[in-house]
Amino acid sequence: MKPDRRVSNCSLLTLRGMLRAMVAFLLVIFFVFAGEANCSTEHRYLHHRSERSLCAELIQPYGYPCSEHTVQTEDGYLLALQRVSSSKGGVIKLKPGPPILLQHGLFQGGDTWFVNSMEQSLGFILADHGFDVWVGNVRGTHWSHGHISLSEKDKEFWDWSWQELALYDLAAMINYVHAMANSKIFFVGHSQGTIMGLAAFTQPEIVDMVEAAALLCPISYLSHVSAQFVRKMVNMHLDQMLLAMGIHQLELRSDTGVRIMDFVCDGHIDCNNLLSSLTGKNCCFNDSRIDYYLEYEPHPSSSKNFNHLFQMIRKGTFAKYDYGWWGNMKKYGNLQPPSFDIGCIPESLPLWMGYGGNDALADVTDVEHTLKELQCKPELLYLDSYGHIDFVLSVTANEDIYKNMIGFFRSWGKPNSS
Repeated sequence: MKPDRRVSNCSLLTLRGMLRAMVAFLLVIFFVFAGEANCSTEHRYLHHRSERSLCAELIQPYGYPCSEHTVQTEDGYLLALQRVSSSKGGVIKLKPGPPILLQHGLFQGGDTWFVNSMEQSLGFILADHGFDVWVGNVRGTHWSHGHISLSEKDKEFWDWSWQELALYDLAAMINYVHAMANSKIFFVGHSQGTIMGLAAFTQPEIVDMVEAAALLCPISYLSHVSAQFVRKMVNMHLDQMLLAMGIHQLELRSDTGVRIMDFVCDGHIDCNNLLSSLTGKNCCFNDSRIDYYLEYEPHPSSSKNFNHLFQMIRKGTFAKYDYGWWGNMKKYGNLQPPSFDIGCIPESLPLWMGYGGNDALADVTDVEHTLKELQCKPELLYLDSYGHIDFVLSVTANEDIYKNMIGFFRSWGKPNSS
């Protein structure tokens, strides 16, 4: 009797998969400890960044009045907000226009809205159109100010995901801007900023302070992500490896971060164009400015946040962080984490969404899934050639996107509403 080759081949594939996972695990451990010797360079870099402010660095040099604000979250994080006014007049206006909060994406900070020219950067464009521009920076980014009691060296400092960014960080920033402006606010989010927005808008006490919202590359579902680099990390279970090894902070600028990314690329996928491998092909991104962008980004995030995003990809859900059955029972009183029901977002909240055909993160199929669950019918702008980064860094974004979006806000503008 001949052996069943199908069973043998299946077992062999399983064994190979286990061996690859073990090798990956051991190599990541090697990279982590090999990078320890150079950590002083990383610490010097972070210390240098903590002495700089976004206003002084990127906004005031162009003649735009800018003030720094600090907001404390319910769980003790100290977030930086910047308030930007039109360059005309030289000072923050006593009676500014409609307040608008800009919320950046993953591994980004408030600098995202200002790193192109004044004619191409959304932060400057909105200020020139008379909006009272507020720039959000979540916990862990270089522009924010740490925690009331925790150090960035504490693992507890990094014990958060986009769930906390939505329900604590964004809630605190919206509440602060609403109070300062004595008015409902406009909201603009990109990528992870849209995850935060959609999750936060399911909470009545938050959404009641929002007049209208624009979502660039809107994400609530991630099951159709096609980015090669991301898919490879998901299949390697890199997020779970990092947590199992006690790595809580993700600092891609560190030696450790660079080594891990090199490993994922080496022999697995073509990372010659790493940006395309991460986000999809971008049509209108200015490659010549990459070195300049890298002076400010990427910002740190947490391994737990990474894990939560990968849970969304694996499970196809828009839900709170999954701690496993026992952890979920202790945290939520249920075996499964509760979903964020975007069907609960009020039909009365005006939404505008811009998305692209080349976006390998906010896939068109996932965007359509989001649209089906919303009560309202958002205004839509679809650009077939646009990728994920184009929506914030395209050299033609003003003509292609921002004029349309500003027209949407103008149609709903109520500068004096409370």
